[in-house]
Amino acid sequence: MIGSGLTRSWALFLWVSAFLVFLASQAYAQISVAPSALGFGNVPVGSTRSQSVNVTNVGTRDLTVSRAGVTGTGFSINGLTYPLSLPAGKSVSLNVTFAPPSVGSDSGSVWLSTSTASRRHYRERIATVALTGSGVATAAGQVTASPAGLSFGNLLMGQSQTLSVTLANTGTTSVTVSQASVSSGAFTVTDLALPASLIAGHSLTFSVVFSPKAAGPASGQLAISSNASNSLLDIALSGTGTNAGQLSLTPSALNFGSVATGSSAALVGTLIASGSSVTVSSIRSTSAEFVVSGISLPATVAAGKSVPFTVTFRPQASGTATASLSVLSDATSSAILETLTGSGNGAVQHSVTLSWKPSSSSGVVGYNLYRATVSGGPYAQVASRDANSTYTDSSVSAGQSYFYVVTAVDGSGAESLNSNQAQAVVPTP
Repeated sequence: MIGSGLTRSWALFLWVSAFLVFLASQAYAQISVAPSALGFGNVPVGSTRSQSVNVTNVGTRDLTVSRAGVTGTGFSINGLTYPLSLPAGKSVSLNVTFAPPSVGSDSGSVWLSTSTASRRHYRERIATVALTGSGVATAAGQVTASPAGLSFGNLLMGQSQTLSVTLANTGTTSVTVSQASVSSGAFTVTDLALPASLIAGHSLTFSVVFSPKAAGPASGQLAISSNASNSLLDIALSGTGTNAGQLSLTPSALNFGSVATGSSAALVGTLIASGSSVTVSSIRSTSAEFVVSGISLPATVAAGKSVPFTVTFRPQASGTATASLSVLSDATSSAILETLTGSGNGAVQHSVTLSWKPSSSSGVVGYNLYRATVSGGPYAQVASRDANSTYTDSSVSAGQSYFYVVTAVDGSGAESLNSNQAQAVVPTP
């Protein structure tokens, strides 16, 4: 009896020891696969779709992936060579491909056999990944839109804008476009007759018109229905309706005063926008004597901002000149006016009258008059052997100073010394 009890105790000890060794081996090496299932969805017959599975050793000692396989119709694996040693904490990727041979649902699994070994035990484990997919009939074609979306930007209420869309069949068989519907009343489709046949490699172009119904952003979807593989194609539509801005002009009148003919004078006007931005298309004067410059048209004036311009008055004749300046824009009041006035004056003709005391010498027959623009000369002769003791110089300019001297001349042409210098200042104008 005692011997029998010792034998059972010894057997229990051996069993517990083996179990502890087994548990230790499992704690040291363990495989993990992610995801645990792959769904390939609908795949056209004749096409393929691939996904990957991460295989990871989440234990603390190396393990060996000895072999792998796949079950189910249309599924295959690649990317790994067996046997594969996978160190602790490392991962590899396994590619799984679904190529349905026929129409219908398919299912299967990927399995991987791993092993760990110690001096006393060898353990093989199997990891699996569930696979599902469906083969569908080959699609009639593929429809693409260019551009993929339409943005109309800002548009004034009451106006409309048209943009084009091109549909292309990038597949290998013909496609029939059966319907084009828009989800918002601000957008309409034109130039598209349906149903429309679109053979492989060809395209058709139509238009979408944006007519804002209210101020603010507007958006919608243009849904294109066809028998292509992508039977419903959505084209995003967007735009913003805006109220017309207001434009003012300051000052309301420009008065240039008196300007000499042949000269010019310039004044500045300012355009101011409020409410929303305003685009100025033209600024026109009703008279060629008033010329606008300093602004490039068309010009956009942002809301709350101002843009200056210049008006130059060049009188062509003496007398009063009047005109009006007309500014055209897309503002609520499309045209505003500015009054222009000025007067042209003929150039003032200046002259300098000189007189001197006649010489008492009997041999004097006349006088030479000299002029300079700086005091002390050099002098240039302006009159020769003039018997008079007075002279009017009419060749002077406004705003200029002149300096004069006179000499007495006898019959032989001999001259006396210069007289004292006299200065004349011509006024402006």
